[in-house]
Formats: sequence, C-alpha cells, structure tokens
Amino acid sequence: MSKLRKLIFLLLIAGTLWHFYGETYQQSGVQGVISDVQSDFHNFTQNPKVSSIMDTVKQEIHLLYNQLTDNEQDNKPSDEPNIEKPELDTPSEQTFSIHNVEIGDSRSQVEEQVGPPQRSSLNEYGVDWVTYHENYQNFFMASYDDHDQVVGLYTNQDLITSTQGITLDSSKETVLTTFDEPLRSIRKGFVNYQVENTGDYHTFQIDQNYVTIFYDKHDNHLVSAIQIIHEDLENQKEKFYGKPSDLLKEGFEYQLFDLTNAARAKYGIPTLTWDEAVRTTAQDHSKDMAENNYFSHNNLEGQSPFDRMTEDNIEYRMAGENLAAGQTSSIFAHEGLMNSYGHRENKLKEEFTSLAVGVGFGTDDQPYFTENYITR
Repeated sequence: MSKLRKLIFLLLIAGTLWHFYGETYQQSGVQGVISDVQSDFHNFTQNPKVSSIMDTVKQEIHLLYNQLTDNEQDNKPSDEPNIEKPELDTPSEQTFSIHNVEIGDSRSQVEEQVGPPQRSSLNEYGVDWVTYHENYQNFFMASYDDHDQVVGLYTNQDLITSTQGITLDSSKETVLTTFDEPLRSIRKGFVNYQVENTGDYHTFQIDQNYVTIFYDKHDNHLVSAIQIIHEDLENQKEKFYGKPSDLLKEGFEYQLFDLTNAARAKYGIPTLTWDEAVRTTAQDHSKDMAENNYFSHNNLEGQSPFDRMTEDNIEYRMAGENLAAGQTSSIFAHEGLMNSYGHRENKLKEEFTSLAVGVGFGTDDQPYFTENYITR
C-alpha cells in the first residue's frame, strides 16, 4: 500500500511539473526545465511577502526544534515575586493619572511616592523618559520639563485612572463614545502631520494634552496602554520624527527593551536580560536597512537573522527577530509589534531569556528598529 501511495505522489509531482514546464521540456530538455525552475524559485523567494513568510517559518522551525530538544526550558515558572499594585485614586486636576501621577506634578512628588527611577533615556521630544518599576511590575515612564514638572506619561500596565472611568479594561467603543472625535492631524509650524488612527490607537486632545490610547486587537480591542504628552512638549518637537543622535538611538534601544519586559511582567512571563553582544548584530542590521533603504529580515546579501548571529559568533539554542520601521518612537514601535501576532509571540515567548535592540536612522530621520531575542 505504501508503494502505491509513493507512486501516486510521484505521478502528481510529474503531472504538476509537466503542466508548468512541459513546453520547456519539449524545447530544451531536462536542463531547460532545471534552469526555469531555478529562475522561478529565485523570483518567488524575492517577493517581499514570501520572504517575510519564509523568515517566520525559519524562526518557528528554530523554536520548535529547541522546544523538542530542551523540554526542561518550556513553561519555566517565573521566580520573580509579585509586587502589590498601588491603591489608585481618581485624578484631581487632570482627566487621567498613571500610578496616581498627573501631568503638572513635580518630580519630587513623584519620587516621594514611587522611589528613585530605574533608568533615564532620551526620547523623540528631546527630554528623557524616566522609568519607574519594581522588577518591571507597576511600570510607568514620566518626562519632566526644565522645572521638573511632569509633561509626559506612559504605561502599559493596570495603573490608569480617569475621571471618565477609562481603565486598562475599557473597550475601544467605550473610549470613542466617551471623548470627542480623535485627532486627524497635528500642526507643526506650517505643516500638518497626519495622525494615522488606524484603529490600533486613537489620539485625543484633552486638558491641553495629546492623549494616545492604544488597543489590544488580540484581546477584544481593550485598552492596552496610554501615552500622555503635554502640548508644550509636543510643540517642542519640530518635525514628525525626532532629531537623530547617538543618545536618541540609545534611548530608543533601552526603551524598547524596557517596554518588552514590562509587557512580559504584565502577563506573568519571566523578564529578559540585556545581551550586549547581540546588540551589535541588531544595530548593524538596522543601520544596513536605513542606509540601503530596505526592510527585511534577510539583508541584501541574503543573510537571515540566524546567519548574522552566527557570523558575529553569537552562540544560541534558540533565536528570533522582530523588525519595525516608520514609527515615531519606541512606544509606537512596541505597540505596533504587540498587535502583530508573530511579533507578539516573540515578545511574550517564555523560552527566550535575553534581548538586545539596535536602532538606525534613515536619511529622512526615520528610525529602524531590530529586536534580537536569544536563549543561550
């Protein structure tokens, strides 16, 4: 019976080949068919969508292999203690507060309540995102002006309170019926910059702030995060993208690392360690994409993420890569990746233990983001 199945399978292959290459065989013989197949396969794999699918398949094969050969790593429970969530109050001056912090509060008030920051890094507005958390639990970021007053806030955890009842569990429909029409553009000088409002997030003008509410399309479009930027800080950014610099590149890299760990902590998944060696691989790929104006897991030499890591002498048992480009910041890059199923899988995969991020800037100041995940 097995011989019959093999025969039928071979006949099906022969029939398929004859359908597509019968004419070539009659004109040029077997060698002509081989040449046509090679050419068609090359053109097929050069299609960007096909290339992206093949990259994803490669990553999943790597992950599946390692899951089968190292089951002890699977579903490893987090040994990080659960930190008690703070008691949240309704904001007194603003529509929104995060961890009981509002726009206009002083830095001394903030740090008297939550303690010293874990990191400060430059953002696209030319000020620092100052990061507060306890093992990435109760995570939020704040920006301060020259007078040490809060002018920016962000969180992707359950720390949001609102005078309008909006929380992390609110639906997109509730948000849209609670507030006025989302913004369609933001004016900077003589230029109107379009606000995408793709459905994954909406930006509103509330209390002299630009409030962007992000939704999780994998969880019934419930609120997943919020960013609040005072209008003075927004007006301080002259163009759509921030001004590129080594400090901004470093800021985006560390912010994307922290945002990923905050998302993992939110779902009770062990957080990742920073891998400096992998950072070089990620930076090189982002720089290459930015300088050569392409966007792909495979570089122009045909190297996959795994090829590049091997070339850089990175030893690993499993690895994965996320890419983003065109977003204005690490926050928008992160939220976009979380709404893309394959990228979200990498961010929340329990088996990964380390992450490094590399950023490069294109000629139009557009940032390119590369996240490389590994388990050694």
